[in-house]
Amino acid sequence: MIAVNQFRRAEKLELDVQFDGDAPPVLVIPGLLANDGTTSLLRRTLAASGFPTYPSGFGLLTGVTPQRLEKARLRLAEMHERHKERAVIVGWSLGGIYARVLAQRHPDLIKMVVTLGSPFSGDPHANNAWRIYNALNDHTVSEPNLPDDPSVKPPVHTVAIWSQADGVIAPECAMGEGVERDAEYLVNIPHMAFGSGKRAAAIVTRIVSSELKNA
Repeated sequence: MIAVNQFRRAEKLELDVQFDGDAPPVLVIPGLLANDGTTSLLRRTLAASGFPTYPSGFGLLTGVTPQRLEKARLRLAEMHERHKERAVIVGWSLGGIYARVLAQRHPDLIKMVVTLGSPFSGDPHANNAWRIYNALNDHTVSEPNLPDDPSVKPPVHTVAIWSQADGVIAPECAMGEGVERDAEYLVNIPHMAFGSGKRAAAIVTRIVSSELKNA
């Protein structure tokens, strides 16, 4: 685990940290009640570091649906055809649930999963967003609209980035258990900054670059 005080130094990271090697494509998925506009800085930072980067194309994300999962699969297949390389998925909050499920289903298309404050582990009612999710959907966090279990580690390299200062997602739910991910990083970032903050974008880019050596 990387301690929060170590990553405070990452505030000084430049946005054009270069990936050492042939960078795989990256698909970035936003969180609940967010869209691709909210992850534009993160995607630009990844792109400036050499990663071919793609938005989800989901529009406003309100829940998990089979239609969006299929749309993501098609996008991943197109990315694979274009780059001849499996993709990295970076999923913020609810987007991380999509990322883990997609990697469970399609490891042939995905090289690594990175979740940012995503509630993939433990009790979904331990988080502050479950009432909003339930109100927006025809299913609940207790009875999700998919047969998959997001807590099961996908058969690809899986990284969880979490924060004690999250404020929305309980830290233990975003960190997960040892059997549920390969690596985890503790950072001092509020939940709403994970996908849109300059400091967060630099930290996430550095972690993606570093962890690809293990993927």
